[in-house]
Amino acid sequence: MSLPLLTTKQMAEVDRLMIEVYKISLVQMMENAGRNLADCAQNLTRNLDDPSFLFLIGSGNNGGGGLAAARQLINRGFDVKTKLIKDQTKLKGIVKQQWEIINHMGDYLIDDPSLERFDLIIDAMVGYGFKGEPKENLAAWINRINSSKKPILSLDVPSGLDATTGIPYIPCTKAAATLTLALPKRGLLTEEAKPYVGELYLADISVPNHLYKTMGLEVGPIFKDGPIIKIL
Repeated sequence: MSLPLLTTKQMAEVDRLMIEVYKISLVQMMENAGRNLADCAQNLTRNLDDPSFLFLIGSGNNGGGGLAAARQLINRGFDVKTKLIKDQTKLKGIVKQQWEIINHMGDYLIDDPSLERFDLIIDAMVGYGFKGEPKENLAAWINRINSSKKPILSLDVPSGLDATTGIPYIPCTKAAATLTLALPKRGLLTEEAKPYVGELYLADISVPNHLYKTMGLEVGPIFKDGPIIKIL
């Protein structure tokens, strides 16, 4: 399947048009992303009897999508824990709301997780807009999950990967699979990025085809067979 590849700037424009022109709210997109991330995580662990999931959550919208997915898996009866890698005071708006929902649902937060006990780690730390080498806490968590040898599923892009150029900064999450949103980011398909992206999946967040046409992009009905498709 031939699909347009988006730069970071183009994806930011998709997000802007969704909200400002098409009146599709950020929370709607976040819920769509979260539901598809939960489905992808469940599918990747379908051969396990009772899989457990650890979500590493950043303070931005990528973290909000991770929290929405965690809630979906909790509601389905799975063993789920969430770890916020930023100070809670950094959370704002919808991401803060997603965090508060998890807080009210029960004991699903964990301060110092033992990575060995989880079957799948979900990287929802930073999204497509990240630039530069990860520092401090983000770098420490990337190194920690890479060293754990546990399979990692990254949301949209592996943390530490430039979504446009495909440059893997140091450190960069080495994902077993990546679930990217709307359209593939250009950097995910470079040779440099392949060892970090793993299997590449694409998820529907309900971007209207008409929106893509206004940007000069030809995108067919790519999700007719389901809201998640495998790219690589």
